[in-house]
Amino acid sequence: MTTREVFAAARAKPLPRRAAAAATAVLTLWGAALTAPVAAAAPAAPAAAGNCAVLSPGASAAAQAAVRAACEQIGVWYTWGGGHGAQPGPTYGQVDPSDPASAHDPERRGFDCSGLVRYAYARALGGDPLNGNSYHQFHSSRVTQRFSAGQGTAPLLPGDLLAWGSGGRIHHIAIYLGAGKMVEARQSGTHVMVSDVRLGGDYAGAVRIGTGSAPSGTFSTWGTGVWTHTEASTTSARVHRFDGPTMVRVECQKHAQTVTADGYTNDAWSYLPEYRAWITNIYLKGPAWLDGVPTCR
Repeated sequence: MTTREVFAAARAKPLPRRAAAAATAVLTLWGAALTAPVAAAAPAAPAAAGNCAVLSPGASAAAQAAVRAACEQIGVWYTWGGGHGAQPGPTYGQVDPSDPASAHDPERRGFDCSGLVRYAYARALGGDPLNGNSYHQFHSSRVTQRFSAGQGTAPLLPGDLLAWGSGGRIHHIAIYLGAGKMVEARQSGTHVMVSDVRLGGDYAGAVRIGTGSAPSGTFSTWGTGVWTHTEASTTSARVHRFDGPTMVRVECQKHAQTVTADGYTNDAWSYLPEYRAWITNIYLKGPAWLDGVPTCR
């Protein structure tokens, strides 16, 4: 029955005065409710950071600061290549040819997984101590302790870096919060988020980042697209490419093949133990023969 039919029926059958008054009031309220415009639904509240925090004790003050810096980015877009500008911080991303979901990443300002880690530890330690990709960060000279995949989360502390990859490759990295949780920039189409730690699949283990000054024997590379090699020679197999300046630990150096590049000529090569590879000293910041680094035997 429509509102009009209800009112018509009420008029057709007179009621006692008190009942008529009550019926009129009810019908008036009902009619107002039916004819009033529907209020627009309130927008959903933005997703809260939830439990993105230091969730267990024992971490250093700097590691806790890294966790807090990463948690401040909850809700920021994941964007492939994001966070790898000249300075730590969110940047617009790139299209990942292997991921159709990244089509809008050039329009989104945010972080990829290693960009978030880089930013968090730059905030915590100052400078730019983890300025490479996830592989560089997992093998950084700043690492003071390593944990195998089989150890799970039991020995981990907030601020430790969890990594995924196999066959010597690392393709993803995240920051441990404690209590089996982590904060990560996971994949295109999502935002920086808190997740349960994923110990299955190709989980490769975790590392702890030292919070003191860079250890002795640590140098920065320079340039872009710089390759390391299996031997101290450009004709040997390539091992790893540094896409930009990266902190590396040099174990020793020796005279070997003479190389001319970017206006420099040098026959000194350095061995990088974390990469199991050689790099010409041309691309290490410092003198042609590095001070304080022993000769390889």
